[in-house]
Amino acid sequence: MSTETKCNPDLVRERAKCTFDVNELINLFYGSEKATKERRHFEDAVLAVKELKDAIPEEYLSHKERYENGVRKATILRDVYRDYKAKHNRDPPPNQITKAVIKDISPFLLHNGMFVPTIAGQGTPEQQAEWLPKAESMQIIGTYAQTELGHGSFIRGLETIATYDPKTEEFVLNNPTLTSFKWWPGGLGSTVNHCVVVAQLYINGKSHGIHPFIAQIRDLDTHKPLPGVKVGEIGPKMGFQTANNGFLGFDNFRIPRKNMLMKNAQVLKDGTFVKGINEKLTYGTMVMVRVGIVGDCSFYAALAATIAVRYSAVRHQSHIKASEPEAQILDYLTQQHKLFIAVASSHVYRNAYLWMEKMYTNVMKELSQDKQDNLPELHATACCLKAVCSRDAGSLVEECRLACGGHGYMASSNLPLTYGVTIAAVTYEGERTVLLLQTARYLMKAWMAALKGKVLSPSVSYLLNSLKESKKPWQNTPEGIVKGFQHVSFGKVKAAYETIQKYMKQGKDYEDAWNLASVQLVKASEAHSRAILCEVSWEAVCSSSASPNLSRVLQQLAQLYLTYWTLETSGDLLLYSNITKDDLIILRDKYEELLVAIRPNAVGLVDGFDLRDEILNSTLGSYDGRVYERLMEEALKSPLNQETVNSSFHKYLKPMMEKAKL
Repeated sequence: MSTETKCNPDLVRERAKCTFDVNELINLFYGSEKATKERRHFEDAVLAVKELKDAIPEEYLSHKERYENGVRKATILRDVYRDYKAKHNRDPPPNQITKAVIKDISPFLLHNGMFVPTIAGQGTPEQQAEWLPKAESMQIIGTYAQTELGHGSFIRGLETIATYDPKTEEFVLNNPTLTSFKWWPGGLGSTVNHCVVVAQLYINGKSHGIHPFIAQIRDLDTHKPLPGVKVGEIGPKMGFQTANNGFLGFDNFRIPRKNMLMKNAQVLKDGTFVKGINEKLTYGTMVMVRVGIVGDCSFYAALAATIAVRYSAVRHQSHIKASEPEAQILDYLTQQHKLFIAVASSHVYRNAYLWMEKMYTNVMKELSQDKQDNLPELHATACCLKAVCSRDAGSLVEECRLACGGHGYMASSNLPLTYGVTIAAVTYEGERTVLLLQTARYLMKAWMAALKGKVLSPSVSYLLNSLKESKKPWQNTPEGIVKGFQHVSFGKVKAAYETIQKYMKQGKDYEDAWNLASVQLVKASEAHSRAILCEVSWEAVCSSSASPNLSRVLQQLAQLYLTYWTLETSGDLLLYSNITKDDLIILRDKYEELLVAIRPNAVGLVDGFDLRDEILNSTLGSYDGRVYERLMEEALKSPLNQETVNSSFHKYLKPMMEKAKL
């Protein structure tokens, strides 16, 4: 980061206003002072590698050049990771330094994020011993091939077929239709040579459901597709340009029997199918990824907020009072309304991610002991929080971009690309509506259990409490707001259940009744998600070990989140809780007071995310605030500015003007 003396004077003044120790916030956000030091040390090591710096900004490269440059840098970054592990005998600390190296997405994202974890989670000890050393050392490069042209989140509908041949002890992979072609796996286009293929298992003409298989699809020496494999890249997208997403089809492609990942189900040599204890264990990798996406949402909200808040401190526009100089746009309450919720939400998502990570770890430990009682709660929670946080985070990033005016439209602001990457999470690893409906199934079961007075899992225990207790008077406190959101969820779950029952009484079967009530079911899951986010974030702030000064500011952020969403969903609260119009007026005033209270600490709060300029990759959000200088510096890098007169003048413009004289 730049030193204070080189900073824009506005940012110097902003940092002088800060009422808390920024380093304390950084250490709290990332876990500890030791974690901060280790992360920064590793980031220093990465940024010291000259070969990772681009002479030409990625935006000016062709689609092919961007991918090739991404592969080049990803391989160098892999060496840095490997050398660090060899030197320190441990993996590098959690970090986002890849964003400083590859502005978009690494072609190795799915190798590290799903290929390796799937082998570790779904393979037998023997399969892990065979495949993990090769995958972790990257002797082989893999991806996770599940989604197809015609099917995404509905996994049971996948059309790729794996037919077992007991004569040769092989599986024969086929894609019988165009819609059965795998579509979207990262790295599949041109990067990987192996993949985990999710396919329908058939033995003697009988289907045994979907299962994961390891398939080598390219020659390790030539990288050419193997016979029977059709593979390529799917083309440019809204984001993820360097992720190298691809398509894949098989034509009677054979793999050995041992290539079916058999931790949860097996196929014996003679073709006997041995069913696993719980088929849902096959989805363990996806649950893990969904938990991680909530953490990603925290990062992207923090990145966008850092850029927009710093820019808003530097940018002066119009007058609040005609007699005074042009104001920093951060002084306008409307700007604070746009930006501070992104800062607050990043902390909320971070706390929710840490809370879910503990839940995931505990459930995985229980599963290793054949205890599955808490798996449904984990699955339902991961589904709805991934769905809600990704959608909210995308909206927050876009609001930050809009808050930067025209400059936010510039690619060099890094906000357009950040939006494209963030909003993609709404769809991948489970489309939003589908995931919310999966959570709704869990909520309907929980509601029926509550009606019978059964003990419920912690995340839905409020349903039973609300059923037993009469609604108490509304309290304009954080605890009261949390209770209010639980009442909303209770009311929406109850209403959705009763709607299903109404349609069934009219003679419709359960499936049709479910479809007719599905809008309400989605809304119930959203309300459940909001109740969880509010409760978990407020409890995290209350149990924090922060100093009084920092604790005060963190509580203001948490209260801002609670109050913001109370006002945004006031209609639901009026319908399902005892809140009144007068309560809402008080909360509206409270919300505006919170914006004013947070304002002096705004820059300090985004500094607390500790995102280096290289990670931000933004002309608008750098630590030193040299916004206009950086905008011009980046503009001058355009290839169109490397020549005084572009050839199009002589080819097209001059002849057109000459014709106009005739």
